Amino acid sequence: MTEEFDKARWTLPPWQPVAVALGIVAMVVAVLSFVTRAKPPAAGGIDNITAVQVPPGDSVLVGISLNFTNNGQKPLWVHTIKATLKTEKGEWSDDAAAAVDYDRYFQAFPDLKQNAEVPLIPEMRVPPGAQQKGMVIVSFPVAKDQFEQRKSLSVTIQPYDQKAVVLTR
Repeated sequence: MTEEFDKARWTLPPWQPVAVALGIVAMVVAVLSFVTRAKPPAAGGIDNITAVQVPPGDSVLVGISLNFTNNGQKPLWVHTIKATLKTEKGEWSDDAAAAVDYDRYFQAFPDLKQNAEVPLIPEMRVPPGAQQKGMVIVSFPVAKDQFEQRKSLSVTIQPYDQKAVVLTR
């Protein structure tokens, strides 16, 4: 029994073949990761932005016309729609207004109706390969001149079972 423990009979293989094998395995993992990465479920953009000042002047109501195409293999069911405004003074976000309120907003603020389109609403279904155009209305607690000097405005469309679609302008 002492013969087994007094001297190592097995030695490690040379380090060069081990390094080459690890390099090949790393390249295979990198290629597989690149090929099977998550693809965005949809792509699109913001077409028009119309902002009106809400009296007494410390907030704006914004109509955002946008479009996107479902690039996925299955229908895209919209869960929520949210807009985010970034200015030098901070960042604000708001959920899209309910579609039943659009006519009321258009009556109170006729300028908001300039680029009016069909409302984009939660629970809507976009079939695979279909393009969807529409409008969301949101409100931000900034003056109109601050809104016009914004850094960015983005709309996030969150589907139920897929990655969020972010449209920025």
